[in-house]
Amino acid sequence: MSVLSLIRDCLDALLHPSARYDALTRARHRAFMAPRLLGSLAAFATFPAYLAMRGAPSAIEVMAFAWLIAPILLSWFLSRTGRYEGAHVLSSLALAGLVLTIAAMTGGIASFAAVWLVVIPIEAALSASRRVVAFAFVLAMSSAALLSVLGFYHLLPAPDAGVAAHGTLAGFGVVSAIFYATGLAFGVESLARTSVALLYVEEDRYRLLAHNMSDVLSRHSRNGAVRFVSPAAEIMLGVPVSRLLGHGLFDRVHVADRPAYLTALSDAARGGEACSVEFRLRRDAARGQAVAPDFIWVEMRCRPLDQPPGEAEVVAVIRDVTDRKVQEQALEQARNAAEQADASKTRFLATMSHELRTPLNAIIGFSEMIAQEDVLGLDAARRKEYAQLINDSGQHLLSVVNGILDMSKMESGNFEISPEPFAPRPALVNCCSLLALKARENGVDLVTRVPDELPDMHGDPRAFKQIVLNLVSNAIKFTERGGNVTVSAALEGTRLLLRVSDTGVGIAADDLKRIGDPFFQAGKTYQRRHEGTGLGLSIVKGLVNLHHGELNVESKVGEGTTVSVALPLAFSPTAAVEPASNVSTLKPAPRSGLQEQAHQVKKSA
Repeated sequence: MSVLSLIRDCLDALLHPSARYDALTRARHRAFMAPRLLGSLAAFATFPAYLAMRGAPSAIEVMAFAWLIAPILLSWFLSRTGRYEGAHVLSSLALAGLVLTIAAMTGGIASFAAVWLVVIPIEAALSASRRVVAFAFVLAMSSAALLSVLGFYHLLPAPDAGVAAHGTLAGFGVVSAIFYATGLAFGVESLARTSVALLYVEEDRYRLLAHNMSDVLSRHSRNGAVRFVSPAAEIMLGVPVSRLLGHGLFDRVHVADRPAYLTALSDAARGGEACSVEFRLRRDAARGQAVAPDFIWVEMRCRPLDQPPGEAEVVAVIRDVTDRKVQEQALEQARNAAEQADASKTRFLATMSHELRTPLNAIIGFSEMIAQEDVLGLDAARRKEYAQLINDSGQHLLSVVNGILDMSKMESGNFEISPEPFAPRPALVNCCSLLALKARENGVDLVTRVPDELPDMHGDPRAFKQIVLNLVSNAIKFTERGGNVTVSAALEGTRLLLRVSDTGVGIAADDLKRIGDPFFQAGKTYQRRHEGTGLGLSIVKGLVNLHHGELNVESKVGEGTTVSVALPLAFSPTAAVEPASNVSTLKPAPRSGLQEQAHQVKKSA
C-alpha cells in the first residue's frame, strides 16, 4: 500500500457520514482537511528543530505556531458536523485574525504579513460557494482597511526595530504566501479535474441507461422539434435515429393525434409541469418484409428542462402501450357483448312471452269450450272450427319452438346440412304458391319471375325452401295493402341469385345494421306494428352462411326492401369460404342469454 493510499484511507475515516456517498463532496472535504492537517503536523514536527536553531522564540513566532492548532480544530469541526461552507467561513476568520495580529505587531499595512490578506478570498474559492467567497473578500478588505486606519492614526503598537527591519521575515512572508496560494491553486485544479471526471462518469452512466432501456428518451424544443432521441426508438419504430431528429418524429404521429402531441409539449415547456399524452406513431416494417406500415399506440410523459428564459426545452419518455390499448379494446368488446347478451335475454323474454301466450290462450280457451259442449250446445261444425283453431295455434306454437331450436343449433354449430341434387325452380314456385293465399288475404300482389332453364343445384332442399319461405313471408308481412312482392331468380356464374323485393315500410339505416340478429325487428320491441318472433331473417342468414353463400339487404324507409341471396350451385361441405354480407354475421350468443333460453326449450322438448 502506497503512502498516498494510506493518507487517503485515514482522511476517509475522518469524513462526516454525509460526505461518504458522494464522490465530489468527498473530494472537497479531503481538499479542505488534507493541507491543514498535514501542514499543522509538519510544522509541529519541525518546531523543536526550529527552537534548537533559533533559540527562544519571539512573541510573534509563538503566536504563529499557536495558530497551527486552528487548522486542526477546523478539520475536527468539518469531520463532526459536515458543514463545508461553515468550515470555510471559520477558516477565513482564523486566517484573518492571525494576519491582523501579526501585521499589527510588525508595521500594520506595510508588514510582511499583510500580503496574506490576498490568500483569504483565494482559500475561500475552494468552497465553491459565492457566499463564502463574498464573505472572504469583505473580510480581507475590512482587515486591510482596519490596518490602514490604525496605522494612519498611529494606534498600532510600535514594532520591534529588529523585526521591522528584518528583510528575512518579509521574504518569508511573501514566499510562504506564494506557496500557500499555489497549494490552493492545485487544490482548485484537483477539484475541477475531479468534477470533470465525475461528470464524464455520470454522462457515461446516463448514456448507458438511455441506450439500454426499452423506453425512448427524447429532448424537444417548444415547437416539437426533436434534438435528441435514444437508440431505443430504432427498435420501436424500425427507422434510424437520424430520421427522427428535427420534425421526423412529428411526421410519424397520426394526423388526428398531432394537435394533442404539440399541445402536450407546449404545455410542458410553458407551464413548468409534467404532462402525459397518448397518441399513435407510424412504425415501418422490418427490412426484407413486404408489410405495410402500421401504427402503434404510445404514451409520452414530458416535463420541462431547467433552461434560460426563451430557451425552454422538454424531455420526454415514450413508451409503447399498444398491448394495453388492445386489452382495453378487448374489455370494451367484452362489455358490449355482455350488454348485447343482456339485451338479447330481455328481447327473448319479451318476444316469447307474447308469441307463446297467444297460441296457448287459444288452445286453452277453445279446448275448454269443446269440453263444455253439452252446456254450450256446440254443433259438429262449431266443434270442427274450434278443433281447427286449436290445431292452427299448436302449429304456430310448434313453428316458434322449431325456430328457436334451429337458431340454437346454428349458433352452437350443430345444425347439419344434408346436400343432395334438386331443381330450384319447382321449389321456388311451390313456396310462392304456399304463400299466395296469405298475400291475397293481406292485399299484396305476389309476382314470381323464375326462368325455366335454371339448372339443378347441389344443396339442402329443405334449407332452400326454408330460406325462400322466410324471405317471402317477411316481405308479405311488412308490405302494406296494395303493395307488391316480387320473387326472382337468375343464374350468376356458378351461383344462383335469388332476389325478393317488396314495396313495404322499409328499414332505417340504423336498424339495417342489426337485421339478421335473433329476435330483432325494426322499431322498438313493444311498439311493433307487425307480429313475429324476429327469427326469420336470422335463420335465413344462418342457412345462407352454412351453404357458403352471400346475403345482401338494401332498403329505404317508405320505399321497400330488397333481399338478395347468392347460393353456389355445387355446394361442398368441406369448402371454407368466408361469407360476405353487408349485415352482421351470426355470432353465438352467450349461454346466459339467447342460447341458454333455447337450450332450456330444447331440453324440455
